[in-house]
Amino acid sequence: MAAISDFLAEDHDRLDAFFRKASADPSRVDTEPYEAFRRGLLKHVGMEELILIAAARRLAPEAVPLAARARLDHAALTSLLIPTPTPAILSVIRAVLEPHNEMEERTDGLYAQCERALGAEAEAALARLRAAPDIPPASHVDGPHVTASIRRALTAAGHDGLGRNL
Repeated sequence: MAAISDFLAEDHDRLDAFFRKASADPSRVDTEPYEAFRRGLLKHVGMEELILIAAARRLAPEAVPLAARARLDHAALTSLLIPTPTPAILSVIRAVLEPHNEMEERTDGLYAQCERALGAEAEAALARLRAAPDIPPASHVDGPHVTASIRRALTAAGHDGLGRNL
């Protein structure tokens, strides 16, 4: 793996550890590790969208075909971070996040596509990724409008049935 792939895959591992702690008891959400996961995932998505994908597409838009797929998943994942977490929400996050991370990390995945597109600019992009600031999350918002928005984002990302139990 190249440096960008390594850096972002290590961040996936860090976030996965928080998520495992948050969801260890299937009947409840452990709030402290969940909030660390939430903050970290927002930062991670921001790094991918605002730094990695943006730079790669600026240099070679056609060289990053997985960018559109990633953006749809990112929209679904970030929408799932809006409401107060429940075991059902964590189940949906897991169902979206596991294949999403695999799509990014695989040999021909998003990270590899971006690194190829970046070429000589990859080191500068990695430096920007390492320097990315945290993205403080807003307070949780609940209600039918939030659930409807999550379902729309899941459907747009091709995860149609996942929102029915929210």
